[in-house]
Amino acid sequence: MREPEIIYEDESVLVLNKPAGLAVHQDNFNREPALTDWLVGKYPNIADVGEDKTRPGLVHRLDKDTSGVMVVAKTGEAFVNLKNQFKTRSVRKFYLALLVGELKSEIGAEKVIDWPIGRSARDPRVRVASRKAFGQLRPAETRFTIRAKADGYTLVAAELITGRTHQLRAHFKAYQHPIACDSLYGTGNKCPAGLARQALHAWRLALTLPSGEKREFEATISADFKQALDKLGIAC
Repeated sequence: MREPEIIYEDESVLVLNKPAGLAVHQDNFNREPALTDWLVGKYPNIADVGEDKTRPGLVHRLDKDTSGVMVVAKTGEAFVNLKNQFKTRSVRKFYLALLVGELKSEIGAEKVIDWPIGRSARDPRVRVASRKAFGQLRPAETRFTIRAKADGYTLVAAELITGRTHQLRAHFKAYQHPIACDSLYGTGNKCPAGLARQALHAWRLALTLPSGEKREFEATISADFKQALDKLGIAC
């Protein structure tokens, strides 16, 4: 199992850089060792933190093949505090995503995708940003800035205003510029050389620690993502 990098730690929280390929927790589709196994192995007391014994300490999650920054609660008090921050949307979450196609707007342009998300009627794993989605549609908002363009790709920095499942993947698919290498949402699974998973990295996380201190944490971009950007001549 690839182990996460510890970015920050105190008596109540742990901030990690999760590697791509590591599931956050096990479920019906994944029985491989997960981040929660590493957490409980290194911090046994975390096993009793939280509302769900299968997700100890977790106050949010990342997809298995998305790398980047996560915060984990080490105590019950920290769990309640952090969950409330995510619920009230006071946590700011920023991602780097490499999109298929070069957007027409200039570098530095700021955009907003404000389309509701629901389940796909064809595949329950997939979320769709469409009025034709299955079941209840939930409001979803993504803001992003164009950082670079090269060789048929666009690098964007995106902020999740809401936190729907697969929000960025579904929004950029509906925007006609899916995330590169995304086999579930991508068009033809177009990939830059050197990358074999969705080109999505949880870059920065801004929150208030349970101690009351406001902090922003940044996760170094993973080697495979950086290699792909380097080959495209894109500086991150």
